Amino acid sequence: MLKNKVAVVYGGAGSLGAGVARAYVQAGARVFLVGRTEDTLRKAAAEAGAEYDVLDARDEDAVESHATSVVERAGRIDISVNLVPRGDFQGVPLTEMSVEDYTRPVTQGITCQFITARAAARRMAAQGSGVILSLDSGSANGSPMMGGTAAADGAIDALIRQLAQEVGPAGVRVCGIWTAGVTDSLTPEKLTAAGAPAMDEAAVDGIRSHLDSLRMTKRSPRIADIAALATFLASDAAAAITGTWVNATAGMFAS
Repeated sequence: MLKNKVAVVYGGAGSLGAGVARAYVQAGARVFLVGRTEDTLRKAAAEAGAEYDVLDARDEDAVESHATSVVERAGRIDISVNLVPRGDFQGVPLTEMSVEDYTRPVTQGITCQFITARAAARRMAAQGSGVILSLDSGSANGSPMMGGTAAADGAIDALIRQLAQEVGPAGVRVCGIWTAGVTDSLTPEKLTAAGAPAMDEAAVDGIRSHLDSLRMTKRSPRIADIAALATFLASDAAAAITGTWVNATAGMFAS
């Protein structure tokens, strides 16, 4: 589906980024993984059959230079996917949350998404084609005890829709995926960083089961599910899809 396409996956060392990279490579794309930590990035790239570059996706000069470098090496950028963590902090009532913990995912998330999407859009518009993809939890309508996640999702939702309107006439599609949690990407370390108390794998399994129970299908999306959807959206088979978010929450949110 992606033969001869060139893709850049920001946040490529994470489990979801690595999963998307594998799917893209299997679909025929040349993939560049981007991240800040070389050891994990090198491992993910080797397992996926991708290339990698170390940089901070929140650094606009570095992102612009990197995009230029990809075009120099591969000739073009056809797909840009941003899966960079935002620093979400959850599980604390808003009345007890610090300003920093609430605003961090909003400011870091929208800054990083804007920088990478802008870099891709500039080059895609010049070549007359391309696809920019994002992902969030789909919580923009508000969810209790989720901290700044809803606000961050709302900002990114709006960015994707606005950018799609502006670059659509140049042949560039922009869309996103709502997941509300990808259960096989969850680890004790990730959950603790997001504000959960220290836990073991059994406790994580309990969270996975709880998330399953909230879905219409009683089954949460997995990395492979989201990677397959991201492959479809990046392909010419999805040529009519832009300016919207695909609800892949397995029915946690109706839309």
